[in-house]
Amino acid sequence: MRKLLPVLPLLLLLPINGSPAPGQGRPIPPGVLKADKVMDAHSQDDPPTLTARSPRAAQLRSESEELAKLAAAIPPQVVQVTQGQLPKSLGDQLKRIENLSKHLRNEIYP
Repeated sequence: MRKLLPVLPLLLLLPINGSPAPGQGRPIPPGVLKADKVMDAHSQDDPPTLTARSPRAAQLRSESEELAKLAAAIPPQVVQVTQGQLPKSLGDQLKRIENLSKHLRNEIYP
């Protein structure tokens, strides 16, 4: 009991909820702060505006339609793969889908 008496006032000074005082929490790594700033900058940017009659808009529309058509053809071919048949054009179609999606993404979000 006598050993506990000198420690008792120190225990009373500790916060009850165990949370650190403001500003004394875990340090935030510098990369997180930089990433937050970059994300804020991108969220403030307006996406590029395209007029409906511009040739670029027409090209993007046709590429997106081609992408949708190619993507719709993939599920039946995957069924063939599960049955042990490998469609000849599957690899080429998947590569074209990948290239179209990358191009569309880079055009819309440069």
